[in-house]
Amino acid sequence: METGLPILTVMLISIILLLWLKIRLMQKSADEINNSLAQKLTSDTNTLIDISSRDRHMQKLAESINCQLRELRRQRLRFQQGNLEVTETITNLSHDLRTPLTAICGYLDLLEKTTDPQETSRYLQIIKSRTEVLKQLSEELFRYFSATSEISGLTCQSVVLNSALEEILSAYYAALKSRKITPAVRMPETKITRSLNKNALSRILGNIISNALKYSDGDLSITLSDDGQITFSNHASKLNELQAMRLFDRFYTVETAAKSTGLGLSIAKELTEQMGGSISAEYDEGMLHIVLSFPVHEASH
Repeated sequence: METGLPILTVMLISIILLLWLKIRLMQKSADEINNSLAQKLTSDTNTLIDISSRDRHMQKLAESINCQLRELRRQRLRFQQGNLEVTETITNLSHDLRTPLTAICGYLDLLEKTTDPQETSRYLQIIKSRTEVLKQLSEELFRYFSATSEISGLTCQSVVLNSALEEILSAYYAALKSRKITPAVRMPETKITRSLNKNALSRILGNIISNALKYSDGDLSITLSDDGQITFSNHASKLNELQAMRLFDRFYTVETAAKSTGLGLSIAKELTEQMGGSISAEYDEGMLHIVLSFPVHEASH
């Protein structure tokens, strides 16, 4: 009994020392996490928290915080990008508004100084055209901000892409005919169904076709594949590869499209991405291809 007591005492002391050591190591890890987190939050760095402890619980805590840091970094980049986009939007909008307004003011001054009926008629015609540009810009701005404000409230339903394409082509039949464009449409016989907001999809398709009306050399090919990808293709000699890459930028306009405000495809992009889809533009050997795609899954009823 007497020999067992010292052994028990040694064991208890060893256990206490081990627990103390483990606690100290955990405290060290906690301090490392705390100091590292404070550094990450106050500095613009892409590094993550790394601790010396091999304790799985502390490692799990560090990884959990790293996940939050990654999300915080993503949100920060998104916020910074948003600020840049807002600044660029305001700059472009100011330019788009100032240009026709300056012209209107200039021709109004000339109108006051002339008594020639022909000159008066010409000035009035120019003022009217500039006023129409302002009107179109105001209307598209309203549609743009209306669309973006409604994005968060989109409700989805089962939509047949084949039928949606047929409906939008019927709606644009007169506009296409006036440009002497006869679309070449290829669709599978099977119905391609997706869970989408029908009104948003209609707006997306309409804006893409409107873009084709602006830049097409007189042709338009629309292909719906079995996996739900829709490709719009047309010859577009007015564009180049760089301009095609920027078609989805807000307020970006191509010089040859004088009455374009550059909002249509930007709206299409935001609506598409909100519904989990993707949209892109490619320019190859004089052909513009706009590819619209939505996730391949059946709609829920």
